[in-house]
Amino acid sequence: MEKRFVYADNAATTAPLPEAIAEMMPYLTEKWGNPSSIHGKGEEAKAALVAYREKIAGLLGCEAGELLFTSCGTEADNHAIRGAAYANARNGKHIITTKVEHPAVLNTCRALEKEGFRVTYLEVDEEGRVSPEKVDAAICEDTVLVSVMYANNEIGTVMPIREIADVCRKRGVLCMTDAVQAVGSVPISLHELGVDLLTASGHKIGAPKGIGLLYIKKGTRIKNLIEGGGQERGRRGGTENLPYIAAFAKALEIAYERLDDNGRIAKMRDRLIDELTKIPRSRLNGSRTERLPGNVNISFECIEGESILLLMDMAGICCSTGSACSSNSLDPSHVLLAIGLPHEVAHGSVRLTLSHGNTEEDVDYIIEKLTGIVARLRAMSPLWNE
Repeated sequence: MEKRFVYADNAATTAPLPEAIAEMMPYLTEKWGNPSSIHGKGEEAKAALVAYREKIAGLLGCEAGELLFTSCGTEADNHAIRGAAYANARNGKHIITTKVEHPAVLNTCRALEKEGFRVTYLEVDEEGRVSPEKVDAAICEDTVLVSVMYANNEIGTVMPIREIADVCRKRGVLCMTDAVQAVGSVPISLHELGVDLLTASGHKIGAPKGIGLLYIKKGTRIKNLIEGGGQERGRRGGTENLPYIAAFAKALEIAYERLDDNGRIAKMRDRLIDELTKIPRSRLNGSRTERLPGNVNISFECIEGESILLLMDMAGICCSTGSACSSNSLDPSHVLLAIGLPHEVAHGSVRLTLSHGNTEEDVDYIIEKLTGIVARLRAMSPLWNE
């Protein structure tokens, strides 16, 4: 099989959609007004901002006034966690999260611990899931926030967020979910989901990098993270990034139109899992069933994931060993350690994340190349002994 280019790292970022780029261009050229200006140019921009906010709200199943635009998912996570913690500190300083969260959540919680907050980091099962019962058992009199991600960015496991939100509502505790990997990949209706706070990021669904959002359920007390000139109904200072908001709205619209394609993507995912786990001493990480449609995470014993990635890249295949936000670290994935993998096995993991642009031929190519790469590396590994 001839060398080809296969992009299988869509959990890290997605290629900007041409339609999303086209949607944003007028606001970089002739419609460049400031939405806060009172003159005609500003009013034109303001009307567009209102329309795009309403469009996104309609797709996500919430009210337009419940959405706050941010620069990225990390800012949205920080705003949600810090804002909820500070606004409700008089009721308690206990926060609950899990050991498999994205660094944007974990490091924000660790920073709050230095400010006097107490954080419980819940264990997950071998598939990376936390049960609603475990969340319920961890809630105390001084608990003010539960933060559990919707779907894991490394192993693709989908959490029982609706059930967790039900527990939080009954116990009178705020429920937040980092849905950066889920929004656009699975259908979400916020008013049915029942969470109080939700975060998302545009570049995970075909918008450019630099735009995210935070859903704040009406009536939720939350303090500002960024003060300024009163934009976003006084909740986030800074001139709104209208071109990127336009791209986000278009990308989300297309993502929802393509949800019917999830079945095809899941079939490709399952074929990858079936074929790659035939390789001796390999294992699937995460749930086989409660999983994002395009996520494959597999560990291969006795070899290093970084070596696999280098050879895969030479073969024209883009993939990763885990979160792109922690790829500079030499430490094994905290997610893989949390589901029980020993360090040496966690180091040999590969994450492949497919999207609507991938084909069955891509899957064939990945299987052929990765199977050969694992065999080649094991032949050179002093640890490999069959």
